[in-house]
Amino acid sequence: MTRHVFYSLHYEQDRARAELVRNIPGLVPNLEAKPAEWDTIRRSGDFAFKRWFEQQIKGRSCLIVLIGAETAARPRVHYEIERWSQLKLGMLGVHIHQLKDAGGKPGVKGQNPFEHPASGLGELASQVRVYEAPETDSKLAYRYIADNLSKWVETAVAKRSA
Repeated sequence: MTRHVFYSLHYEQDRARAELVRNIPGLVPNLEAKPAEWDTIRRSGDFAFKRWFEQQIKGRSCLIVLIGAETAARPRVHYEIERWSQLKLGMLGVHIHQLKDAGGKPGVKGQNPFEHPASGLGELASQVRVYEAPETDSKLAYRYIADNLSKWVETAVAKRSA
């Protein structure tokens, strides 16, 4: 079964890394907000963001939080996690710092957003699995994520619906 998923990320910082993951076959991602559209949503405030988010999550069965250096501190990521938890749908995290950005550089490992104190979501830390490639090379890390992401999604969906 092909799963429809929503990718949560720190847009400005991790968009290039996220694009690599979004293009992994076997999952149908939410529509990506293009830079101009995202800028409009961001400037329009929380109501515009929440409206956009609600439109994007229709028909999705799993939230995949792509974890970069600052993802855990992003209030909108916290909102996406909290809202997804209310919907009782599949949820997981994937560290993407090993993947190279548009400038060809890897990132810095970020904190687990499900454990971040500002999120108020600490109870999810024990319920949501966070994955990290055991590779430091960007190509090998990508291959590890690509080879496993669909299985991780199925596990997360099964866990939340149990």
